[in-house]
Amino acid sequence: MRCFRFLAAGNAASAYGVYLNLVAFNLFVYEVTDSALQTGLVMAVRLLVGLIGGVLAGRLAARLDLKRMMITAETTQALGLISLVVFHRFTGDWLLYAFVVVAGLCSNSSAVALRTAVPAMVGADKRVWANGLLAGCRSVAMVAGFASAGVVVSLFGHTAAFLMAAGTFALSAANLAWLPLRTRTESEEAGTVEHESSAPGAAGAEDERPTRARRMAALALGGLPPLVLMLVAVRAVDGFGSSAHNVGMPIQSRALDPDDPAVFMSQFWTTWAIGNLIAQRLTTRYAERRGAPSDTAFAVGVMVMSAAFILAFAGLPAVLALPVIVLAGMADGFTENAFVSRLQTLPEKRRAAAFGLAATTENTAFGLGMVISASLLERFSPFGVVGAMHGAALVLGLGFLLVRRRLAAASREAVRGAADAAPESKREVNQ
Repeated sequence: MRCFRFLAAGNAASAYGVYLNLVAFNLFVYEVTDSALQTGLVMAVRLLVGLIGGVLAGRLAARLDLKRMMITAETTQALGLISLVVFHRFTGDWLLYAFVVVAGLCSNSSAVALRTAVPAMVGADKRVWANGLLAGCRSVAMVAGFASAGVVVSLFGHTAAFLMAAGTFALSAANLAWLPLRTRTESEEAGTVEHESSAPGAAGAEDERPTRARRMAALALGGLPPLVLMLVAVRAVDGFGSSAHNVGMPIQSRALDPDDPAVFMSQFWTTWAIGNLIAQRLTTRYAERRGAPSDTAFAVGVMVMSAAFILAFAGLPAVLALPVIVLAGMADGFTENAFVSRLQTLPEKRRAAAFGLAATTENTAFGLGMVISASLLERFSPFGVVGAMHGAALVLGLGFLLVRRRLAAASREAVRGAADAAPESKREVNQ
């Protein structure tokens, strides 16, 4: 546990560098190119890398040493930023695109490798605690990165921001290299792990003989169980809805406080982070007593989170808005932990594929959502856009609960039928 706490601290430093660099790099691209088109193209490349990076990272994580993979990813990001500082004056704009590709691939690879390795590092029974610690540290790092980025860039310039971010990646890589981490387990049994958090009825449905089309689809999707694919889909639509409040936040902030819109944004994300931290603590305590959150709890959490974000943009007075934002942060933190912990119950080879697929679908949904929400915000209010896009997550979460309930009912019927048929078979044998 002590080693993992050091790992979480190093991961938080890396996350701070990611969010600091996210703001600084976007400002830098516009300043260097002096072109909104070029800035948009760089962001489009970043989106494209996100689409393919997750699946690629999943395949690499299934084959490579996970610790070495994380160290390489962190080191490469640090070297990429240093190269940008040193060579951007002597190269064309192609260096910007190259950096976006490298940073996107490395970020995906590091995240997928870490999530895949958590059960081996701390044990399956401690994975909820470990995921909560990682998520809580990242939440604090995100708020700190976004809050300090403007100050660092305005006071010290882009070079200082890039070097600071590079330093956080180098620190994370050194921390990983120093820690005695175990990232693979050979004793993990697929049947036991799958049973741990499978929904009632899922096993019965998955034991049915698949059709040829279903086998081909399973192969294309990494051989993952249908229930896991449904969870990934819900998580992706959750990301689709989240893009709306991220894009709509500046507009909502300006509408609420035209003189100082940054105040609302700062209060929003700080309050959200507090809720996220509370959720990680409560989820860990719950897991110690009753085990990891169920698939049903995850879907309900997505619905609560979506409803809370919609209310947060409804123009409520501060005394009501702040508790709603805390609730949104709590539900956001809970669903992340529940989702990651569920995928970590898969066997190691499938686990890497699942996290790779999840990264790709989340990046795709979030990027597509940003494009759609940006176009909708030209005509509609932030409340309307956030309500529509988070409403999609509400509907899909409800649909997941209904499908899961039907699977459970079908499984109970199958078990009851098998139990009724057993005595008849026995009588026939005796006769």
